[in-house]
Amino acid sequence: MRKIERALISVFDKTGIVDFARGLADLRVEILATGSTYKHLSSNGIAVREVSDYTGFPEILDGRVKTLHPRIAGGLLAIRSNPEHMRQAEENRLQMIDLVCVNLYPFVETIRKPGVSFEEVIENIDIGGPSMIRAAAKNFQDVAVLTSPADYSSVLNALKKGSGILDHEMLLNLSRKAFLCTARYDAQIAQHLSKSSEPEPTPFAPNLFLDFEKIADLRYGENPHQKAAFYRWGGQKPFGIAAARQLQGKELSYNNIVDLEAAWELVREFESPACCVIKHTNPCGTAIGGTLSEAYAKAYAADPLSAFGSVIGFNRPVDGPTALELSKLFVEAVAAPSFDSSAAELLSSKKNLRLLAIETPDPEQQLEANQYQIRRISGGLLVQEADSVLRSEMKVTTRRQPSQEELQDLDFAWRVVKHVKSNAIVLARGGKTLGVGAGQMSRVDSVRISIQKAGESARGAVLASDAFFPFRDGIDEAGKAGVSAIIQPGGSVRDDEVIAAADEYGITMISTGLRHFKH
Repeated sequence: MRKIERALISVFDKTGIVDFARGLADLRVEILATGSTYKHLSSNGIAVREVSDYTGFPEILDGRVKTLHPRIAGGLLAIRSNPEHMRQAEENRLQMIDLVCVNLYPFVETIRKPGVSFEEVIENIDIGGPSMIRAAAKNFQDVAVLTSPADYSSVLNALKKGSGILDHEMLLNLSRKAFLCTARYDAQIAQHLSKSSEPEPTPFAPNLFLDFEKIADLRYGENPHQKAAFYRWGGQKPFGIAAARQLQGKELSYNNIVDLEAAWELVREFESPACCVIKHTNPCGTAIGGTLSEAYAKAYAADPLSAFGSVIGFNRPVDGPTALELSKLFVEAVAAPSFDSSAAELLSSKKNLRLLAIETPDPEQQLEANQYQIRRISGGLLVQEADSVLRSEMKVTTRRQPSQEELQDLDFAWRVVKHVKSNAIVLARGGKTLGVGAGQMSRVDSVRISIQKAGESARGAVLASDAFFPFRDGIDEAGKAGVSAIIQPGGSVRDDEVIAAADEYGITMISTGLRHFKH
C-alpha cells in the first residue's frame, strides 16, 4: 500500500478514539469524521473535517444517510495500482481514503434492553458502517480497516515504524477481522428478526448462526488422536467456564473442561456451601454443609475410591481448612468462585493441579446462559431449551407422608439427580449422596448400583430417580435395602403398581410431574 494520507473515522464506541486520532494527526494524516465523532474529536482539539463538508452533501433522514456517497465509496474501492481506476478517480475528482476506523450501532445491546420497541431495534441497524467496512476490507491491499479499539495501538505503532505504511500481513489480518465483524453483525440482525417474526414468534429461528471465538487450541480431544480447540460465546461479556481464570496447574485438557462444566453447573444448584466430586461428567459424591470444608468432607466420603483423579466443584470461595483436606487427594482440577490466600498457598505445592476461579454471571447474563443447549449430530444440530425448571408439582402419592428431614433430603437428591446421566438414581441422606447409579440401560440396574455403592447406609436413605419407574422392580430393590423415601416424576402406565409397592415397604413417595433425562 501507499503511505496513509487520509483516514475516515465513524465510531459509536468512542473508547480510545481520541488517542488514536491524535496519533494519526501526529503522522500528518488528514482525518474525516461523521457527526458525533466529528464533534467528539474536534472538542478534544484534534483537527478534523466533517464528512458532509467533504462530500458536499449533508447528513439526511435522521442520520440514515451520511457516508453513502460516491466520494466515500470511490475513495475506498479504487485500486491504486489500476491505471483505469486512477483515471476515473481523477476524472470524478475522487480523493483516496487510506484508512477507515468504524464500529457499529449497538444492535445486540439494543435488543437486550427490557421492553425495547421494534422501531428502536430497526433504527439500531447500521447501514453506512458495514458498507464502509466491507468496501475497505475488500480493498485491503490499499486500505486499512479497523473495527475494534483493541487494534488502535498496534496499528499506530506499525505506522510509526513503517513511516506511515502498513505491511501486507497486517492489512490482511485487519481485513479478516472486518469481515468477521460484519458477518457477526448481520447474523445477529437476521436471527433476531427471524425469532420475532409475525404471526407466530418462536424462540427457534429458521436459521441458526453460531458466533464463537477461539480461546485456545487444546493438546488433544477426548483421546490423544483427536485434535481439539476451546471456544467461547462471541459478541458478549465472557462468562462461566469459558471466562474462568486458571490460577495454576497444567494446561486444561478437553476432558478437564467438560468435567469442570459438570461440576460448576451442579454446585450452583445449592444456596448452602456445596461440593461435588466429578468423574466422567457424573457426580460420584455431592454434599452440602454448614461450612465448605464440611461439604467437601461429606462429598469425598460418599465415594472415596472414585474421588481419585477427579474434578471438584465448589460454590463458595475455597478457604484454608478446605484446601488442607483437598491437598491430601490427587485431583485433576478444581473450580470455585475464588481461592483465598491461605488456600492458594496450601495448593501451590501441587504444581500440576489446575485451579479455576469462575465469576458467577449477573442475573441477566445467567438467563441467557441457561437459555439453550446445542448438540452436534451428523449433518446438523439439535437445539433445546436448558433444563432449568426443577419440578412442576410436589404430590405425595403414597399413604405415608414424608417427614421434614426426608423432604429436605429428597429436595437435595432431586437437585443432584438432574445432573447424572440417565438412567439416573441417587441415594442420599443428611445433605450428601450415598450412592449414585448412572447411565445404565435399565433403571433397576441403576438402583442396584446405587445401593451397592451406599452399602448399609442405604437403610433410611432417600432415593431420587430422574424419570418414572416403568416397573415395580426398582421399588422392590429399594425397599429391600431399607430406603425410606422416593422422589420421581411419575407418569408411568404402571404408576398404580409402583405406588402399591412403595406402600408395601412403608416408603413415602413424591411425584414431581417433571423428569430430568440427561443424555
